Amino acid sequence: MSLNGYLVEDNPLIRDSLIATLEELAPVHMVGTAETQAEAVAWLHDADGQWDVAVVDLFLRHGTGFGVLMGCKDRLPRQRMVIFSNFATPDMRERAMLLGADAVFDKSTEIEGLLRFLEETERAADRT
Repeated sequence: MSLNGYLVEDNPLIRDSLIATLEELAPVHMVGTAETQAEAVAWLHDADGQWDVAVVDLFLRHGTGFGVLMGCKDRLPRQRMVIFSNFATPDMRERAMLLGADAVFDKSTEIEGLLRFLEETERAADRT
């Protein structure tokens, strides 16, 4: 089984590259994308049970990944939200976790960590 993923990333080159990487190397099938906070929150709410994991950048064309986290506090217990950003400083990590992120990874140095997280999430979903 693969996870249904949703990517919130405003840079089209990064978005396309990340979709290809995740779909090839992780148990993820991307079911949608957004470039803005409002677009992401609306889709994640409307598609309620249709996604398993959202991978969210912190700085978006309009809004922030923090806003996406705040807008999805009422997600299902099985749904995971991950911040994947070039700005994963200790302060940003702490704030993201306080707002409900399940994990935070740095784009430039922690892609392997993101892949491991997705594999572990998929294995846990298979057990339930």
